[in-house]
Amino acid sequence: MHEISTRTAGAAASVLQQNAATSEITRNAVNAARGTNAVVTALNKISDAAIGTRVAAETVRIASNSVDASVGKLRAEIESFLNKVAV
Repeated sequence: MHEISTRTAGAAASVLQQNAATSEITRNAVNAARGTNAVVTALNKISDAAIGTRVAAETVRIASNSVDASVGKLRAEIESFLNKVAV
């Protein structure tokens, strides 16, 4: 009877150790999931910022082309005016 009790106590202790290990694994998995979620959130913010930067760069490019065209037209008008005045 004493041997059965000892073995039962040993089995119970093993079950407790397994439960503790399982709990630790669960905590680690939850922490890893939280960390992964934080990384995904950060990457989404970076992606949004990159999209915003691309849109801003495109706006600057369009404005630059417009200014370039306006400068070309102004230069032509000034040259035309100067040619008329010189005559």
